[in-house]
Amino acid sequence: MKKSMIIVFALSLLTSMSLMAQATAPQDTMKSDTSAKPSHLTGKISDDGKTFVSDTDGKSWTISNPDAVKGHEGHHVTLKAQVSPDKNEVNVMSLKMAGDTMKKGSSQN
Repeated sequence: MKKSMIIVFALSLLTSMSLMAQATAPQDTMKSDTSAKPSHLTGKISDDGKTFVSDTDGKSWTISNPDAVKGHEGHHVTLKAQVSPDKNEVNVMSLKMAGDTMKKGSSQN
């Protein structure tokens, strides 16, 4: 009986120490892609709809959500997108044809 009490006490002590170590561990301070401030970029969508080439610097970005640009392949557009320079990707939030004021998905009344 005394031996089992010692084992239970030791296990509870180890468990509590493990939980304390997790609580005091440094947290990841990097922001996720979803919290990044959206940018406005003007350029051309590739013919396959998987990349975007910026007018400003000619840089090519991979589109992380190609369904958002479906139907605009090969077009000159302005994107509102979250940019991930470390991944060389853009996550398209909305787009409009360059020179057009109507956003994708909006309807005219």
